Amino acid sequence: QVQLVESGGGLVQAGGSLRLSCVASGSIFVFESTYWYRQAPGKEREWVARISSDGSSIYANPVKGRFTVSRDNTENTAYLQMNSLKPEDTAVYYCNSFIGTVADRAPRSYWGQGTQVTVSS
Repeated sequence: QVQLVESGGGLVQAGGSLRLSCVASGSIFVFESTYWYRQAPGKEREWVARISSDGSSIYANPVKGRFTVSRDNTENTAYLQMNSLKPEDTAVYYCNSFIGTVADRAPRSYWGQGTQVTVSS
């Protein structure tokens, strides 16, 4: 059994920063790519960023230059550092990691529970 737990959301003023964490626990054999998504009220969920198992990353245009993804493979954790936050970044943020377990080594998709980020103007 694998669990993916997010933390780090909160309320911040425009221009501020937050760091989200996405921690995988359980019988993990391999911790592959992690994707970050967000969903604002009344909007579709949108992709934000991705970090691969080798550390390479890619970002959606609205967050490029402000957000940074990273990972700690020893801790099976991915991070989303968000700087220069804007009110339009307000959303529930989700991580989605591809994880293979000891029992079933084929990576499967797991989702975190989501964490609220609110940016005030």
